[in-house]
Amino acid sequence: MGWLAAGEGYEVALVEGRVTARATAGRAAGRQLKSLPKALKGHAEVERLRRLAEWLERHASACVAQVDTWMVSSLPVPTELVARVWPDEAWQSALRDLVVVGDDPDEAGFLRGVTDAGELRVVDLDGETVRLSPRAVTLPHPVLLPDLEDLREFAAELGIVQRVEQIHRATWHRPADLDEKAWEVTEFAGGRFWRSALAARATSLGYRVSGSRATCRVRDGERAVEAAVWIGEPWDYEVRTGGLSWLDPQGRRLRPVDVGPVAWSEGMRMAAALYAGREVEEGLGE
Repeated sequence: MGWLAAGEGYEVALVEGRVTARATAGRAAGRQLKSLPKALKGHAEVERLRRLAEWLERHASACVAQVDTWMVSSLPVPTELVARVWPDEAWQSALRDLVVVGDDPDEAGFLRGVTDAGELRVVDLDGETVRLSPRAVTLPHPVLLPDLEDLREFAAELGIVQRVEQIHRATWHRPADLDEKAWEVTEFAGGRFWRSALAARATSLGYRVSGSRATCRVRDGERAVEAAVWIGEPWDYEVRTGGLSWLDPQGRRLRPVDVGPVAWSEGMRMAAALYAGREVEEGLGE
């Protein structure tokens, strides 16, 4: 976006998401100013740019949220759609450097760009740039990536930073000796919180608070599964985190042994994140 005339002797533009002014006359001509002059406060062009900046911020957040949904659910995304949105900087920022998989589930690589022909440019673990043009690609949840550690090491070598947390996302694998008769997991139960601090923490982490539970909904394979952690009643003076359980689309509880890898990992991730904010007595560690 270029500079726009705003009042006598000034121009304004969006610079890194902030309305910035520069002088067009005098000794300071052409120099960006550290703050907006008083003469521009309330100017129509300034207000228009501020509204645009707010919209761009919301748009960028929406792109990240959508890509995160694709990744957590490991949903196939049409290659044509990725190519079509790529020129948009907000979409590009959310998608760049995510691990994608094409027709061969054993071949994964980092998305680095899109060709003029609509092919995806991907850097594989051999450091080779390959082009993918399947009908759809998948942005796998990290718990489903067999070469996750290799991808992490390679990403560090390349200096890759993902806008959507994927390869460095905390993951949990269901233990082989899990009690088949259990209905919940209590590994992160018992974390103490005062008043509404636990509910506030759940909300700040992006989880839904419904009554006395914090929940997250995950698409695990062909079905949607909801992970839930008891967080107490809002009027309780002191609450403790409860067990982690999972529900099917009809609201029926699932035994943990019947929960898929993504729902298990995301449920444990939520329970661990909530538990991490607990009150810890000095010297006790609990």
